[in-house]
Amino acid sequence: MDFQRLMHDPTKDEPMPEAKLNHRAPRILLSRMSAIGDTILTMPVACALRREYPDATLVWVVERKAAPMIRNHPVVDEVVELERGWFTSIRGIKQTRDRLRSFEPEIAIDCQGLTKSALAGWLSGAKRRIGYSGRHGGELTQWLNNELIEPTATHIVDRSLELLKPLGIDAPSVDWQMPIPEEAIDWANRWRQKISDQRIAILNPGATADSKMWEPDRFGQTAEIIRKRYGYRSVAVWGGSKERCMAEWIVRHSNGAAILAPDTSLHQLAALISTSDLFVSGDTGPLHIAVALGTPTIGLYGSTKPDDSGPYQQMALQNAYESGSRRHRRKADNKAMRQIHVSDVCHAIDRLHKNIPMSPAASPAA
Repeated sequence: MDFQRLMHDPTKDEPMPEAKLNHRAPRILLSRMSAIGDTILTMPVACALRREYPDATLVWVVERKAAPMIRNHPVVDEVVELERGWFTSIRGIKQTRDRLRSFEPEIAIDCQGLTKSALAGWLSGAKRRIGYSGRHGGELTQWLNNELIEPTATHIVDRSLELLKPLGIDAPSVDWQMPIPEEAIDWANRWRQKISDQRIAILNPGATADSKMWEPDRFGQTAEIIRKRYGYRSVAVWGGSKERCMAEWIVRHSNGAAILAPDTSLHQLAALISTSDLFVSGDTGPLHIAVALGTPTIGLYGSTKPDDSGPYQQMALQNAYESGSRRHRRKADNKAMRQIHVSDVCHAIDRLHKNIPMSPAASPAA
């Protein structure tokens, strides 16, 4: 196979296009291929594009693991699901190129800032390829993208929305419109009615790395306190055997205040969150699901920063930060998370009930 021909960029020698769109029905490719949480945090970009250009064709390219969250999204016309590592073989690159070019996108927006996300836009043949400059435009992205934006915002949501400035969209409102199948909502409503007519607090101990996990016994103690104080029935959610063990530990340490959630699909979990009154979790996908659904949320942070990936415009607690490289923080233990105490979380819930504003990265005193 001729690799040079495969990787030929048809727009390499073309002049940069005008910044403003001159018609109302552009064909736009969104590229965000990372974890579930980051995919959810990119939904406001799609919603803002649809509001500004209601007749646009919006195609979202995503890796398969995160695809369930955007399938049937009301503002997305097509979802292109790729296997993880698609870009590591000539065959995968060629298949992706052929598939993306079939949509004939005019504009590609790289919301991730990695080589694989920029490569998708480049392979698509889009003449305009918008991405980040500076430290958020990593790896080969500043070569693959041809319109570079230096973001000024810190949070992923606001930073991603800045990529829309070249298209005439400046400071749009934030909307999510996360789709949940009706059957999942019906299931969640039936399950909630069966377990309790009290307030429901969902406690999520799982995360993608140990450095993001809070101690299960502290979740259990929190459940006991907020039941006495506010009448919450807590539900410990889980996915996989390791998280189930942590959820069972929460139940054992709650003095009867918490119960174990059933095995749920991702959509059932989202539906269950949508019926709840409070969500407490470390920095992981379900936390951002809760925010997108409007559930009052408290995020617990150790190896990541709330200013960057906190629960958008909701409460986050961080008493210590696990500094170092991304690789180090992924491999670290949860010593920074252990600096968050039960009293901190309960104080945050007190603030929530009193409707007292708290800054996104506040650290309540013990």
